[in-house]
Amino acid sequence: MNVLEKLLSNRWFVKAVDKDGYYQVKDEVGKYQNFLSEKLGYHVIVNPYVVKLEKIPAVPENWMGIMEFNEQMEYVFFCLTLMFLEDKEVDGQFILSQLTEFMQSVWKQGALDWTVYQNRRYLVKVLKYCVKCGILQVYDGSEDRFKNDSQADVLYLNTGVSRYFMRNFTKDIMGVTSPKEFIGDDWVGMDADRGIIRRQRVYRRLLLSMGMERTEETEEDFLYIRNYGKKHVEKDFSRYFDCELQIYRNHAFLVLGEDCNMGKYFPDGNNLADIALLCSYLVRELAAEGKLEINMQDEGWMLENQFLNVIEHCKKEYQEGFAKMYREMTTKEFCRVVMEYLLRMEFVEIQDGRVRIRGGFCRMAGQYPEGFPKGS
Repeated sequence: MNVLEKLLSNRWFVKAVDKDGYYQVKDEVGKYQNFLSEKLGYHVIVNPYVVKLEKIPAVPENWMGIMEFNEQMEYVFFCLTLMFLEDKEVDGQFILSQLTEFMQSVWKQGALDWTVYQNRRYLVKVLKYCVKCGILQVYDGSEDRFKNDSQADVLYLNTGVSRYFMRNFTKDIMGVTSPKEFIGDDWVGMDADRGIIRRQRVYRRLLLSMGMERTEETEEDFLYIRNYGKKHVEKDFSRYFDCELQIYRNHAFLVLGEDCNMGKYFPDGNNLADIALLCSYLVRELAAEGKLEINMQDEGWMLENQFLNVIEHCKKEYQEGFAKMYREMTTKEFCRVVMEYLLRMEFVEIQDGRVRIRGGFCRMAGQYPEGFPKGS
């Protein structure tokens, strides 16, 4: 894995947590500055505490959040933790009760009651995430004790990198009311350079998304790929990664080779990815049999209960190859888990009781080897 792949695969490299990794990336990141700044419009933060590549997507997607968080309140507590750390010295220590008292003091929606187990559980999840990504280090105690006892305390050390977690914005975000208003913020003031913005938008989309779909909104970007894809775009990417740019009528994909180990990719060895590929194969079979119409955008539409029947059939047919956890799930639970995964990966979407099967999902399929035992 080269340094560029490491930068794309990790949020950052914190000196206090991984000194060797920090120095390796710091010493070699200069080799990739032109590609990152010119082709992607990305900024690299390098200072005595952290090296971080600001990976801003062209379009935010479901799977790009903090996967450890499931509830809105966890994000709220995380932002409050970052606010608390702004005034703390690097390598300074504090105890958990100082943080909880700060949160209570700035809480605007009534009293923040730490005797409520749910609140403590949310905060413990946030703190464990902060430790995992290097924002905090535990000096004494355990968060799990606080989960069971609101009087329990933990001693933390502030590594100083919390201030680099959030990206810098070019405008005041206090008036922002929807996620869409954040899109393109880093291109503010570049109206005269539409060509540069389009190039960076295309490169980001190919690099950070599962693929690029041709729609009315992306028609201009797709035309760029048609005109420059194989000649320039693939050449730029293949200079640094083992990859191939595949361009179809309505889709474009950056397909990684065996020697590329970069970030999140599909399939990733997870059994859910295998199940998704099997479901795609069953969808393709329905299309081949004339039971599912694929439109000019290479997408299919099914009633939600019909699509759930496909997932149910997948379990019945192929569960001998699933991990024990999925084999032992009830059919209802299995369908729920698989559907949530497909929605999170944006392979499908639900609209008014119907499932839109995106063309990119239909381009991928998986089968077990011939002779594999199937269900009855």
